[in-house]
Amino acid sequence: MPKKLAILGSTGSIGTQTLDVAAAHPDEFEVAALAAGSNLPVMIQQIEKFRPALVSVATPSLAAELKERFGGTLQVEVGEAGLHAVATYSEAEIVVTAVVGAMGLRPTIAAIEAGKDIALANKETLVAAGHLVTDLAARHGSRILPVDSEHSAIFQCIHGTNQKDVAKILLTASGGAFRDKSRKEMAAASRADALAHPNWSMGAKITIDSATLMNKGLEVIEAHWLFGLPYEQIEVLIHPQSIIHSMVEFRDRSVLAQLGTPDMRIPIQYALSYPNRLESSWPSLDLLSVGTLTFRKPDLVRFPILGLAYEAGKAGGSMPAVLNAANEAAVDLFLREKIGFLDIERILMQVMEQHTSIHHPTLDDIAAVDQWAREAARRLGKS
Repeated sequence: MPKKLAILGSTGSIGTQTLDVAAAHPDEFEVAALAAGSNLPVMIQQIEKFRPALVSVATPSLAAELKERFGGTLQVEVGEAGLHAVATYSEAEIVVTAVVGAMGLRPTIAAIEAGKDIALANKETLVAAGHLVTDLAARHGSRILPVDSEHSAIFQCIHGTNQKDVAKILLTASGGAFRDKSRKEMAAASRADALAHPNWSMGAKITIDSATLMNKGLEVIEAHWLFGLPYEQIEVLIHPQSIIHSMVEFRDRSVLAQLGTPDMRIPIQYALSYPNRLESSWPSLDLLSVGTLTFRKPDLVRFPILGLAYEAGKAGGSMPAVLNAANEAAVDLFLREKIGFLDIERILMQVMEQHTSIHHPTLDDIAAVDQWAREAARRLGKS
């Protein structure tokens, strides 16, 4: 029987590529439920192609359009309640969490409480509430299967090994659009400049995060929760070719690496099919054409946000949630051309300085500090 999927964020980059995987393997996967935002034309195409039983959209007006078009053949839900309905849909076995930002936290928790396995592409869920999410997953028997290419690589490298044998993990980073730019050049950078990622096709928010190295910072915190390692055992390497997706060094000094073309469908497919591997029609890695693989340390003077992420992770408590929320607000301001590129880091530093971390925050605590940090970031964006 095909594995039944629910996808949160179906019209985004990860969501559409997840559906590419489902379309390539119709005998393995069935799309049971989809949740999207406001991209109705793409959602309509997805419904017509995959025939889910349940969908969710952002607003009642969009829902009304879908009901008029598809009649009684489709259950349509709206907003946060719709996300929850898709995340907990009884027929779904695995929930792909591909919504962007902290809004993915509550539906992911709901899916875990419903006993679903989670194909996790929403890194902010573990950044903001890693202690809650990992505890719930253990209690409900839900597997958290990483979709991010870096965490998928680590997951594959440590499969079948003992955690005590892991000396450190090495997260690789492309370096983003500004990896070879000076601070002066970054200060003058436009929205279009920052969105011109050299290797990956991703959504706008994650592409900006890649340019600031915040994406890697969030992945450091996510790796801490996924793999149970202290921050001292999590390192970042700039690897411009994006061929080695991450590495694990073991205590005998052996190093295992996972390589592949920069194509998100590969880690998505592995998360969905785990522990099996399916035949793929995606392009093979041609190392002869790649030629050279290079590495360097991240420059924390040019990219101080990566250092801020380590600071937030080590502080623990509510500080990572504050960092994440302030970043989402600051990136939104930049994408709307209200602030400059380097203002993002200024805002994050100032918001973190203003926050006193709550040691073991509840979900309500996290929601409260998330809202506070967004408001603080927006105020600072006006200064």
